[in-house]
Amino acid sequence: MKMLLVGILPVVVAAFAYPLGNRKMMEHCKNNFDTFQRVLGMTLASTPFWLIIASFGAATAGLPSKDQVFQSFIVGISSGIIATVLFFFATELVKHDQSKLAAVEATQATEIIFVIFGEALLLSAPLPTMYSFIGLLMIAVGMVLHSMFSNRKTPIKVNELNTKSI
Repeated sequence: MKMLLVGILPVVVAAFAYPLGNRKMMEHCKNNFDTFQRVLGMTLASTPFWLIIASFGAATAGLPSKDQVFQSFIVGISSGIIATVLFFFATELVKHDQSKLAAVEATQATEIIFVIFGEALLLSAPLPTMYSFIGLLMIAVGMVLHSMFSNRKTPIKVNELNTKSI
């Protein structure tokens, strides 16, 4: 149960909070802010949370090692700056089409693939287990299916079941 609360729950919350925060920034700013201004706004708005988390971590586990700081720096640059700006720019391009906006938001699920292989390549981390590869395959198949069926010109017809009332 502790593993669920400490490991999985924050990931699930972040998966919803990230696109929700982006949409709320677009709505609140009434399209007056560009991509970089929205990234700055989200960064400034979340800074108190990160300071609390960092203080809690320093108080309970001590300061991070040099390797942890270096790894956090790489994650901060690649995911926090590059990927966030690209994601916000893509949502800016499709903000008037809810279907395309959902597709852009769904692409963040593929980030885990790049993280795993980047971690193995840059930080010499072990490759994932077979179950992890199955999960990655499921993500990729889901993305392909979403792409195939969300851009159809004619809707898929589903035969309605005839039920008899008793």
